[in-house]
Amino acid sequence: MPDSIDASDAMIDNWTKRLEENAARYQALADRVQGQSVTERSKDGTVQVTVDSRGLLKNLVIAETATSKRMAEVSAQVMQLVQRAQARIPELLQQAMSETTGTGDQAAAEIVREAQSTFPQPPPEPEPAFPEPDRVRRFLPEDNDEQPPRTPPQPPAPPAPPQPPRRRRPADNDDDDDFGGPILS
Repeated sequence: MPDSIDASDAMIDNWTKRLEENAARYQALADRVQGQSVTERSKDGTVQVTVDSRGLLKNLVIAETATSKRMAEVSAQVMQLVQRAQARIPELLQQAMSETTGTGDQAAAEIVREAQSTFPQPPPEPEPAFPEPDRVRRFLPEDNDEQPPRTPPQPPAPPAPPQPPRRRRPADNDDDDDFGGPILS
């Protein structure tokens, strides 16, 4: 019986040692991954995003030159870059795993598979599908073929000169009292 107790103690010591080694490797993997991040930048350099190893956005930089773009385009670009950065996390985990726990470790491989399902590859970048903004605003009715062509308005005719006031004719009287006497004598 003493041999079986010694063998059991040796087996427990061996398991304990392997568990401690695995725990140290997993801790090294966690420490390595914890401090890493992924940064993606737009082709034109106007937007840059950084996500941590959990996929959370940690930094967003939008250059002043982005003011020439439409806001819908900039926000779509931010989201595309975040997805691209998150899609690189499984690669980051794979690299850290090969350096710490080894590529044959099943638990670490499961962590990478989980990250791949959580952060899939983003769809390819579509061509910008944003309609061009209206550059011209019209406030007059649109011309159509049924209407005659518009002619420019003619200037108004100048007003007629004022007429001198009319005098009232005196009633037919023979006496010329109006002027103090006859004009011809």
